[in-house]
Amino acid sequence: MKKTILLLFSITLLFACNEQKEISSINPENWLKRSVNINNKDSLQFGKSYLSIYSQIHSMSERKTTNLTAMVSLRNTSDLDTIYILKAEYYDTHGTSIRKYFDQAIYLAPLETTEIIIDESDVLGGTGSNFIFEWKTPTNCPEPLFEGIMNSTMGQQGLSFITQGIRIK
Repeated sequence: MKKTILLLFSITLLFACNEQKEISSINPENWLKRSVNINNKDSLQFGKSYLSIYSQIHSMSERKTTNLTAMVSLRNTSDLDTIYILKAEYYDTHGTSIRKYFDQAIYLAPLETTEIIIDESDVLGGTGSNFIFEWKTPTNCPEPLFEGIMNSTMGQQGLSFITQGIRIK
């Protein structure tokens, strides 16, 4: 009986270790479904925003870090207008680009939200990672809102906090 239980445990462990893990939980096909071609001559207003993200934080000392899952929330705050996100680029602690999430503008319908997930195992960003977003909105439309929600759970302890983007252009 003990051998059977040990064998089943070993097989379960083997399959769990072979599981392929994506770097980002958002499938690139989702961006293709929302892509849109924006005419450069449109009367849209351009903006650029910065958002701090933490894929790791220091814990107990400078040498010990805790990994975090980060959800980057891209929100259209207008209840009337569609907005366009031109760029979502992720940078590490040193300001080096890690990845761009889409190559063509995407749209967000009124009050719509989409997100980017940075998995807990993706620590490329380090303790000072960040995003730059470029966007366009119709004249007199409210700006989009960019938020980072970081969390981690270990045992019975949980940690979570948020950051908000700021307009830089």
